[in-house]
Amino acid sequence: MGRCHERIWGGSQGLSGIYQLKSEIILYLEETLLNATDLQHLRTAIEVAQNAREHGNHPFGAILVDENNQVLLTAENTVVTGSDCTGHAETNLMRLASQQFSLEKLETCTLYTSTEPCAMCAGAIHWGNVRRVVFALSEIDLYEMVGPSPEHLLLPCREVFARSQRYVEVVGPASELDAEARAVHEGFWST
Repeated sequence: MGRCHERIWGGSQGLSGIYQLKSEIILYLEETLLNATDLQHLRTAIEVAQNAREHGNHPFGAILVDENNQVLLTAENTVVTGSDCTGHAETNLMRLASQQFSLEKLETCTLYTSTEPCAMCAGAIHWGNVRRVVFALSEIDLYEMVGPSPEHLLLPCREVFARSQRYVEVVGPASELDAEARAVHEGFWST
């Protein structure tokens, strides 16, 4: 089983001074699996998601890792306990990260998350200047588990990052961790 690995670049500035969004997407499948460090960090993000669930929130978790593979920050979803519809794990993480680290530092970091970032979280990741995102469970797989809902906004993070003027690397879903990534959601959405 391979992983989906994508590199995305944004376009050029037109004569009017408004960015003409052009994106080139290079998509290829690698025959290799995620490396052991990536899998370890994804498992940590899934543990953070379990903590969020145990704290009465939606089961999502994210961690920020530096270029030396040191975990800098963790954040869980706080939508319920914080009474904040923007309290998604990745947005919470980027809020903390932007307060503690420079844009230059964040450019060298990787954000690992239990589930693919939504459009709002992808925007926060973009504005925070993180250039690598690795996720365990895809948005599509999550929505299949949740079932029909008017709250679904199916906009994969790759499509959001494709509109960015910055290089963003997206790796996921992690087929190696599919069962673990799904387990944290089991029974949650049917209650």
